[in-house]
Amino acid sequence: IITTPKHYLANVGDGGRDSYPIHFDERLLREIYLPPFAACISRGGSRSVMTSYNSLDGVPCSASDWLNNRLLKSEMGFPGFIISDAGAVGGANVLHFTARDYAEATVNALNGGLDVIFQTSYDHYPLFYKASQEGRIAPDVIDRAVARVLRAKFELGLFDKPYVDDADKLSAGELANQHQLARQAARESIVLLKNEKSTLPLDRNLGTIALLGPDADEPRLGGYSGQGNNKASILDGIKNKIGATRILYAKGCSRTSTDYVTVPAEYLFCTQGDSVKQGMLGAYFDNINLAGTPVLTRVDRQIKCQWTLFSPDPTLLPYDFYSVRWTGRLKAPVSGTVKIGIDGNDGYRLYINDSLVIDNWRKVSRRILTADFDFEKGKESDLRIEYFEPAGNAWFRLIWNIGAPSDSDAEIDAAVKLAAQSDAVVVVVGLEEGEFRDRAFLGLPGRQEELIRRAAATGKPVVVVLVGGSAITMTGWLDSVSAVLDVWYPGEDGGDAVADVLFGDFNPAGRLPITFPVAEGQLPLVYNHKPTGRGDDYADLTGQPLFPFGYGLSYTTFEYSGLSFDRQHISAADSTVVRCIVKNTGSRDGDEVVQLYIRDEIASMARPITELKGFARIDLRPGETREMSFTITPEILSMLNKNMTWVVEPGDFRIMIGSSSKDIRLRGILTVDK
Repeated sequence: IITTPKHYLANVGDGGRDSYPIHFDERLLREIYLPPFAACISRGGSRSVMTSYNSLDGVPCSASDWLNNRLLKSEMGFPGFIISDAGAVGGANVLHFTARDYAEATVNALNGGLDVIFQTSYDHYPLFYKASQEGRIAPDVIDRAVARVLRAKFELGLFDKPYVDDADKLSAGELANQHQLARQAARESIVLLKNEKSTLPLDRNLGTIALLGPDADEPRLGGYSGQGNNKASILDGIKNKIGATRILYAKGCSRTSTDYVTVPAEYLFCTQGDSVKQGMLGAYFDNINLAGTPVLTRVDRQIKCQWTLFSPDPTLLPYDFYSVRWTGRLKAPVSGTVKIGIDGNDGYRLYINDSLVIDNWRKVSRRILTADFDFEKGKESDLRIEYFEPAGNAWFRLIWNIGAPSDSDAEIDAAVKLAAQSDAVVVVVGLEEGEFRDRAFLGLPGRQEELIRRAAATGKPVVVVLVGGSAITMTGWLDSVSAVLDVWYPGEDGGDAVADVLFGDFNPAGRLPITFPVAEGQLPLVYNHKPTGRGDDYADLTGQPLFPFGYGLSYTTFEYSGLSFDRQHISAADSTVVRCIVKNTGSRDGDEVVQLYIRDEIASMARPITELKGFARIDLRPGETREMSFTITPEILSMLNKNMTWVVEPGDFRIMIGSSSKDIRLRGILTVDK
């Protein structure tokens, strides 16, 4: 096995959107975005790197000579191979418009240092092979790419032993050990964000506990995970811990609340020739006026289109200039007034029985528009939809509210009733995340925040457990609850791990690896930004985070003292050691994550206000002390000067040790002499 860090490089752009174009300068790339890849290669031994979909300074990353050939292979001496993410090379002509076709995209990519073109199907290879057949790629370029892949395979022994020996599979005992490892990993990652009046850990002798929320009984492993083995939900974990009889469980709501669904194909019918087919008959025009003869006629089973990257038919229609007229019949599954309409880009009209019910024949935005229509069960109505797209990026759905899985008031009412009957409440809520699912809002989706607020209004102590992989805003409910745990995606044994923390069998010590904002308008928000030209507050909001980088609480307390240096004056080529004493001053065993930050006091270039340069997780019994030490090397003190050269400049460096980027307990000055 070899590891493949991704995505190379800087793949999240404006608005927090994945694969958006990047326009960072070289200094920012080298100071912030490149070091993790350098560490993976030099210290982790990675032998493959995956490029990102975005362009960098106008060049697709999969075809960037500067990124791949000059920086990674030549300057950094990377010995492995560079692979594109799925479809990225073809995307060079579809998304970035820097290649005329797939063959030209292939030429650009291989000349730009790519070694492997990754697609989602082997059948795609003719799209790219044409460039080689026509002799458009120099043989030495192909040879270099092939050699890098073969070298990795030879080093792995894949030609000598291409298959895993069945005897190497895990035994039952080893599988059990894997579950223990999963449980321990989950426990160590859990972050305690709030714990008023020592609400946690919960007393296992409590009479009843209301366990609410959509993630309580659904073990989720996170994106791109397998199915898992013997997964334990948080409900399972709490039952395993205290038994089932004292747990009052109700889902309360879903992670999302949907008012409308796409009209299913089973209710749509059209006539094509002499036959009746399921779906709508679509007539596609190569203009935006529904004029002339359609260039394409086909049956679309559902009106559910997402032509954000391609046109409805790339061979017949441009992706950004066409119109469509769908005709057919809609068979009503129910009687009564139904909300029916369109979720899509503007530029549409909806007719039922030749009556215009929605007229939105203009281009502004994407929105949902509906109209009330009285249906009679089993009766068919004529349906006509017209749509035009003059700019591309089309999204279009025929929707109604029949069967929409909106959370009912009754479900939340029932959950809140259980909360009122209990001695304590645990609400387990989470996010809907994944690739190509960027979030504009960082609050909990659906009616989950309402569930939290209503549970807290019962007056019972409420513990919120957050499931998800990214930051969450909490201003609408944080002050009304007693405790908050962030458990991320806790894995196969996550339920038992969360129960261990909830009931005090494990003392949490996880730390936030990202900054949690108060509101989305603060983003991007990072702890290691450079000094501002003025203040960082807003007229209507603080510039400070909700929870800072490195933050996390414990069920015990720790005291820091005795900062000292082995040498407080060093030369630019020297190293020294900074030391301190950490003591557990509480009544429980616990881990503390001791964090080392530095700040260059005066430099020739603006430097970050603070930078994490080291950390250590230590376990201390009540009253126990331990001396901590961090070695400060020239690498830690170095910076890029105005000539883009890494140097250690003479002067004072503020050395800070604490429990988070904001919770600094000790500080001193280290001087690099001239």
